[in-house]
Amino acid sequence: MNLFDLYPFRFAPIYKKKIWGGEKIKTFLKRNVSFSNCGESWEISGLEDNVSYVTNGHLKNKTLNQLIATYKEQLMGKKVFARFDKNFPLLIKFIDAKEDLSIQVHPNDLLAKRRHDASGKNEMWYILQAEKNAHLISGFNQEMDKNTYSKHLKNKTLKSILNTEEVKVGDLFFLPSGRIHAIGAGILLLEIQQASDITYRIYDWERLDDKGKSRELHTEHALEAINWNRQKNYQTSYQLPINGTNTILDCSHFKTS
Repeated sequence: MNLFDLYPFRFAPIYKKKIWGGEKIKTFLKRNVSFSNCGESWEISGLEDNVSYVTNGHLKNKTLNQLIATYKEQLMGKKVFARFDKNFPLLIKFIDAKEDLSIQVHPNDLLAKRRHDASGKNEMWYILQAEKNAHLISGFNQEMDKNTYSKHLKNKTLKSILNTEEVKVGDLFFLPSGRIHAIGAGILLLEIQQASDITYRIYDWERLDDKGKSRELHTEHALEAINWNRQKNYQTSYQLPINGTNTILDCSHFKTS
């Protein structure tokens, strides 16, 4: 085991077929995807049953988790390894929404630990490509409480109380756990998030799958997870210095430049 064993790794993407997925991962990102409706490309993941593996060099075919088990802090860094041990703390993916994704929310660390013995899910979206008039949902557009929300959910008027943002290439959104959200049709984005795949689906636009069935909703679970606070601005602004790098997002789980 030697630090000089390490080199820039390439990992095989993990493609995900989704009911709302499109073709941009194949066409825009030039990926060799063998099926249609590819909604997600997981670029690096240590999650169980979805572990990335190396495609280059003398460690080819080794999984990310095998590398961490062998090289520990040499690969992860001392602070990260001390905090997360052998658990890779991030999941990075591309998402292609041909149709609107469900309105959903993710639990915070405490709730996810209690319910699922897992981490919560804070995430960020960076817009890579967007069709004309494409939009997403992030947070509420008015002061909100559980009773008002529940009435709108029951009456199927939930979208009327949610904040909608029209997007363009380069837009950045931070989605802390607890913030209700949805990616809209016509958007291709990069998502950086905590290593968690826990999603509480709230509303799915009355959509049916290819077997004519509705997807499972998690409305009761979502009630405890939602942060009811309204924000003045849901988009994250940043500067782009000429010939330089700049931190565009810095939260307790990841830092992006």
